Formats: sequence, C-alpha cells, structure tokens
Amino acid sequence: MPNYKTKRKLSRILPFGIIWVLLGWLFLFIEHADGTDNSQTDAINLNFPVFLFATFAVFLVGILVGYIELSFLNRRFHQRPFYQKILFKLIFYLMLFSLVMLILYPIAASIELDTSVFSKTVWTKYFSFLKSMVHFSTMVQLSASLFLSLIYAEISDNLGHGVLLNFFTGKYHNPIEEFRIFLFTDMKDSTSIAEKLGTKKYFLFLRDYYNAVEDAIIKFGGEVYQYIGDEIVITWEYQMGVKNYNCLHTFFEMKDALATKSSFFLESYGYAPSFKGGMHFGEVTTGEIGALKKEIVFTGDILNTTARIQAACNPYKTDFLISMELLDRLKLEDKMFSITKIGNVALKGKNESLILAKVERNLKHPN
Repeated sequence: MPNYKTKRKLSRILPFGIIWVLLGWLFLFIEHADGTDNSQTDAINLNFPVFLFATFAVFLVGILVGYIELSFLNRRFHQRPFYQKILFKLIFYLMLFSLVMLILYPIAASIELDTSVFSKTVWTKYFSFLKSMVHFSTMVQLSASLFLSLIYAEISDNLGHGVLLNFFTGKYHNPIEEFRIFLFTDMKDSTSIAEKLGTKKYFLFLRDYYNAVEDAIIKFGGEVYQYIGDEIVITWEYQMGVKNYNCLHTFFEMKDALATKSSFFLESYGYAPSFKGGMHFGEVTTGEIGALKKEIVFTGDILNTTARIQAACNPYKTDFLISMELLDRLKLEDKMFSITKIGNVALKGKNESLILAKVERNLKHPN
C-alpha cells in the first residue's frame, strides 16, 4: 500500500527548498545588479561551479529546515503565540546556520581556490569571513529566508497544505466538475459530553479528538474538507478513494486510533470519544469562493445526501452506512469486509430513497 503520509510530508517539505533557492537567487541578483565588482577578500568569487554548488547547498539547507520544522519544532511550539515561535526558532536556526556555514563555506572556498578543504588558506579565509560585513549580510539573508519559510509553514498549517497548493496553482480558480468520495463522521453523545465538560475543556477534548484521527486520514490519502463542531467531513478524489479501498480503511483506522488512545481520553476527560459515519460518492463542482475570505468549496447534492446517510446510522443501530452504488464500484473482497445490505432507505429531506448497506471489517482478515 502506498505511503501517502510520507508522500504528503515530502510535498510539504519540498517548498522550503524552493523558497530558499528562489530567495538565494534574488539576493544574488541584487548584489550583482549594478554590474560593479563587489568582491572582497573574504567573499567567495562567483563562478559557475560555485553557483551550482551554492544553489544545491541552499536547496538542501531549505529541505533541512523544512524537515526540522515539520518533524520537530512545529509540534514543540504548536501552542505558543506566533512571536514566541519566531523568537525561539530564530535562536535555534541561527545556531544551526552557524554549524552549516562551518561545513559549507570551507567546501565552497576550496572549490574557488582549487585546493584542499583542509588547506590553511581556506581556513584563513573562513575566519576572515566570520568578522566581515559579508558574514553579517549572509546571516540577514538566511534570516529572511527563514522568516518566509516560517510564514509559509503557518499558512500551510492554517489553510491546509492541499488548499494552499491549489491556491498557488490556480487549480480551482475557475470552477470544475469532478467525482469525489465523501465521508461524514459525527461524534456520538457530543451534546451530553459538552454539557458535562464545559466549553473550554470540551474544546480541548475536540482538539485531541481531531489530532487522534489525523494520521488515519492522511495514511489513506484523505483530505479534511471541514470541521463542523464535532463533525469531520473527509473527501478523496474518486480514484484515490477507491484504490486499495482507501476510503473504507480510513473509517476503520480512525476507529482503531481512538481505541488506542481511549485510556488517554478517559484519564484526561472522563470520556472516550466514538463516532458514526456515512459514505457516498458523486459529482461536485469545486472552486474558489468568497470575497473577504477565500475558500475552496464543494457544491452538489452529494454532500447533502452523504450527510443524510450518516444521520441514518442511529435508526439502523450501526456506526457505518455506505451507499450500495459506491460499494458496487469498490468491488470488495468478501473476506476483508462483512456487508449487510439494508435495502431502500428513505433519507430525511430527500425525495428519492437510496439503497444502503452496513459494512464491518473482518478483523481475522489481514489488511
């Protein structure tokens, strides 16, 4: 099974490298735009091999920053105000940059001077560089690259990486029609839990609930379209959702994730969350909308229908209902899932009935 989580992480890290390369080229252009010779004895003269090395090195530094940011620092400072994130991360990265410069500058100097990296001439040039205005300028440029990288990371976290990428590429600037699979989930007994926990503690409960199921959604190529109170609306492009039964595996993996963390929720809040879900597919129109605040939205009857399928879980005493139309498209293996066909169901607010089925995972069957 493809590792969608790894692919997603790589797609989030790559822009860091691109940002750093583009800013590096911009600073280089500014420094040489007037056509005068700005070289100093402690600066490395630019030639094509040095340019290629510098571009590759800056790209790798950007990738390194992205990896550290998304794997470690972002979670470490997740709940701190933005200015504190910037301050603490700036101190960390300045120390990191000093170490990187200690490695990269002597290599670049050895390329320019056509000598060994351990040559006394190389290290004399390096120590002269540390005391120079060139060093100060370099640190300012690195700080600017870092600042923009952190801004990108914050926007990506708040909008969602996929949404940000679609805004940049203009994929949905003009509305398009596409087939998508939707899963609507709803937490059980959420009203009762909210009343007993109180507003603030219930908010923390919801946040931990969302975090607990996040990896399961990413793992099988899903995207969170909306958080609506205690409801989560998850979507897949059609081919992604049907491939390897990704859409079905997501639901059951989310269940597993909550079961694994049930003791944490019981100790922290006195309640272990659970949910029910409804799944369907169909054509939607997707596009950017909004004047004061732009969003990428899906419109179509499929969303209303899927919400109604989810609402039908209670009358049929099940946690998961899916349209037979989608099940037929999935062509399930009998041994992997157990299917109980319900038949035609009149959905609330809908004129036409829909054939639904219960789906349960066969725990004895290896995934």
